[in-house]
Amino acid sequence: MFFSLLLSTFCIAAAVSAAVVALFYRPVARIFQRIVEEDISGAWHRYVTFAGLVVGISGGVRVYDLERYISALDKDTQILVLTSERWTLEIYRTIIETLQSIAWMYLVVFVIALLAFVILKGFELLLTAKK
Repeated sequence: MFFSLLLSTFCIAAAVSAAVVALFYRPVARIFQRIVEEDISGAWHRYVTFAGLVVGISGGVRVYDLERYISALDKDTQILVLTSERWTLEIYRTIIETLQSIAWMYLVVFVIALLAFVILKGFELLLTAKK
């Protein structure tokens, strides 16, 4: 039963991550095309896409939390039993943690991109003012 839960959470996290990365695919590509030179913007875009998938899956599949179903936390406690209520809770946690992990990653990427955009605009204004 544990392996089914592990595989299910992995598949759900991968599907949610792929959906979110697909949703942000074009906006991220446009941001990198504007900020980074065209030669390497594609590479940065592929990296952020890959990072989104990895961060989403690793955030959604919480191996430490799933260990409660195969070993007891303390000597005095029992191993948790996978009931249908626990399955529902774990699936819900997987979706929420996946979305939360990707949201934090994209927030960091967009803040850095915004800073880079502001710096580039500042340099452009300096160059046009000197002419």
